Amino acid sequence: MIKVDVLIKNKSWKKYIKNPENYLKKKVKILEKKVIILKKKKINFSILLSGNNEIKKLNKKFRKKNKSTDVLTFPNYKKKVLKKLLTKKDDIYLGDIIININKILENKKEIKLNLNKLWIHGFLHLFGYRHKLNKDFLKMNKLEKKYLRNIN
Repeated sequence: MIKVDVLIKNKSWKKYIKNPENYLKKKVKILEKKVIILKKKKINFSILLSGNNEIKKLNKKFRKKNKSTDVLTFPNYKKKVLKKLLTKKDDIYLGDIIININKILENKKEIKLNLNKLWIHGFLHLFGYRHKLNKDFLKMNKLEKKYLRNIN
């Protein structure tokens, strides 16, 4: 079972997605049914729906980058540690994802698609996937596309 806590820091979210919390929880439930490894585990994570100011502050504080970005992730575990925990523990808190509405609104025709891309991207980061090397980028991108197809 996957449980997501959704926190809305920027009220603009509700202008574009009627109930962002319910929307994301429904998408997570769909993904849960498709990802075999997650079916018998209690996986928890949070999504903070922010704007430019909040994400810029977090980006500066934790990544030393004084600029806004589309998504930030704060995983609780490194990939190898998480892999071991998934075999031993049934209840795991993965970490946090922060998503910036201003980046999503850059293409207003595809707001929900952009949101789905970003939370899935962040979700994969919580599982330890990275994209600095080309081979890692290709692997992560393939999973992102697969998960997007599953929830749309």
